[in-house]
Amino acid sequence: MALRPVSQKLWRVLGTGVRSCSSGAPVTQPRPGESSQPAVEDLSRRKQSLREQSAPFSTFLTDSFGRQHSYLRISLTEKCNLRCQYCMPEEGVPLTPKADLLTTEEVLALARLFVKEGVDKIRLTGGEPLIRPDVVDIVAQLHRLEGLRTIGVTTNGINLARLLPPLQKAGLNAINISLDTLVPAKFEFIVRRRGFHKVMEGIHKAIELGYSPVKVNCVVMRGLNEDELLDFVALTEGLPLDIRFIEYMPFDGNRWNFKKMVSYKEMLDTVQQRWPELEKLPEEESSTAKAFKIPGFQGQISFITSMSEHFCGTCNRLRITADGNLKVCLFGSSEVSLRDLLRTGATEEELLRIIGAAVGRKKRQHAGMFNISQMKNRPMILIGG
Repeated sequence: MALRPVSQKLWRVLGTGVRSCSSGAPVTQPRPGESSQPAVEDLSRRKQSLREQSAPFSTFLTDSFGRQHSYLRISLTEKCNLRCQYCMPEEGVPLTPKADLLTTEEVLALARLFVKEGVDKIRLTGGEPLIRPDVVDIVAQLHRLEGLRTIGVTTNGINLARLLPPLQKAGLNAINISLDTLVPAKFEFIVRRRGFHKVMEGIHKAIELGYSPVKVNCVVMRGLNEDELLDFVALTEGLPLDIRFIEYMPFDGNRWNFKKMVSYKEMLDTVQQRWPELEKLPEEESSTAKAFKIPGFQGQISFITSMSEHFCGTCNRLRITADGNLKVCLFGSSEVSLRDLLRTGATEEELLRIIGAAVGRKKRQHAGMFNISQMKNRPMILIGG
């Protein structure tokens, strides 16, 4: 398929070193006599088998509205090697003393408890999780937990190319890479640091190693990068990417302004004007993304509509911050310290009672974009996404 002019331009941005695979299978070739069935299909079969054999879901992780929380996001660090404008102030934020952060043993103990109660997906976040020295070992330890089907990471991509091979070997099977512009100079303005080409190298490496789709998170901000929507979409023509356009959200220190937010419907309209054949894709009940695909394109696009069309009714996510607090809602200020419970020798039953009480207090939905902007909440960098 011949690439349109804009795609040719973006192929030059990404470089010619990317090897893509239209089937979504890993790029390694099967040995003679081996099946070439994509690994993702095998993973899907194993997931279905686990579902059929699973016990009733934990009451501790089920809230008063019947939502079953099977997805846990764990922040490994508050530190980051970038200073993204939508995430944290330019001067940074006061960091928690190291002694008050979760140790590796505490991270794994909590992960083990949540998986035992029914969590089957864990995503490692930050800060920037890949600057934690033992991140590969943490992934390897998580991979040993029976019942855990997905181990993901959300990264800014700076260290990804170097660390992805050992991470994949350790058991990492899902990647989200943050990238808000395809213009190097604008990248430096948005993140207040250099590193555009390192991020691109990380995307190359993820595709080369067979991750499909490679999810790319793009926070869309009016007056900054909304003019690049079509350029990002064009990338999905020849690459197995899932470009995820995220509505700009308010957090402490990011100077959120409603006028900067580009809504899902506005973004969708822009894309449909260029590609009217855009098709809606089916989605899982707990999905945060509205997914679309242009026929004939390898990849797809998605919209995270946290502000304009919340998805609270099917939320299945819990968060543990780097300092060990359980956060049942990204936009809620209520937190409970699991770290303190661990360090005072709480039993598993006591931990579960506290966790269950916190989950039980989870509200039906968040307060809405205008109220959220007035609420006191941590900067995104201290929450873990």
